[in-house]
Amino acid sequence: MRLAALTALVLVAFAANSILNRLALAGGDIGPAAFAALRLGAGAAVLSLLVVARGGRVPLAGPGRAIGAGALALYMIGFSFAYLTLDAGLGALILFGGVQVTMFAGAVLGGEAVPLRRWAGGGIALAGLAALLWPAGAGAPDPAGALLMAAAALGWGLYSLAGRRAADPLAATAANFAVALPAALAALAVARDAAGATPLGIAAAIVSGAVTSGLGYALWYSVLPRLGASRAAVAQLAVPVIAVAGGVAFLGEAPTARMLVAGAVVLGGVWLSLSRRS
Repeated sequence: MRLAALTALVLVAFAANSILNRLALAGGDIGPAAFAALRLGAGAAVLSLLVVARGGRVPLAGPGRAIGAGALALYMIGFSFAYLTLDAGLGALILFGGVQVTMFAGAVLGGEAVPLRRWAGGGIALAGLAALLWPAGAGAPDPAGALLMAAAALGWGLYSLAGRRAADPLAATAANFAVALPAALAALAVARDAAGATPLGIAAAIVSGAVTSGLGYALWYSVLPRLGASRAAVAQLAVPVIAVAGGVAFLGEAPTARMLVAGAVVLGGVWLSLSRRS
């Protein structure tokens, strides 16, 4: 039950990231490069302070650091820029579908036993997610946006797979944020989209980085070893459903029958995949 509660808390944090990103970027309150840079900077600062406060140090170098930080930077930058041309729902579908493929592949290549019910549950949840998020009447997605979101999915999948080996989740997350920050600053130097940032956009990026990303990712690294790659992949398919519910509760978005039915299918698939029953 403790693992389930911690996993649910992580998924809520991930959904809050989507809501904060949508809130800041959709209204033009901040540019994508500025949002990613502030998000990484705030996360690195808060996590590093927590590590130092408990008498530890931030291991900027070490085994797997380049992979973890590089994957995090790929996710953060690709995620922000993809939403310039993608519908929010379609972007989330590409992201979490790609994450599931990446993490299932990592599980199989790593020798993890993936039972049939987990494959079935993942497939059901992904189908429900497609029904929930695919925009009505939409044609082919923008190629550049789809490619950026696919890159973000690959980055997040690799970041999650790398987290299974983290001995100190808080310190590892702090180091990943700090090492990934220069890549986001380089993207900001090219995009130059910080000038029009409003207090709302800046605040959303800081909260996303310091709380729902920084602390959320540290907690994610702590539960990953007990979840395994395939269970973690399917569990994350619940994030868009939570984000949609958050949009209804906090952003005034209207619920629909399609939303309720598809959300139930997603959660049912996740339950089937995570259940220990035969």
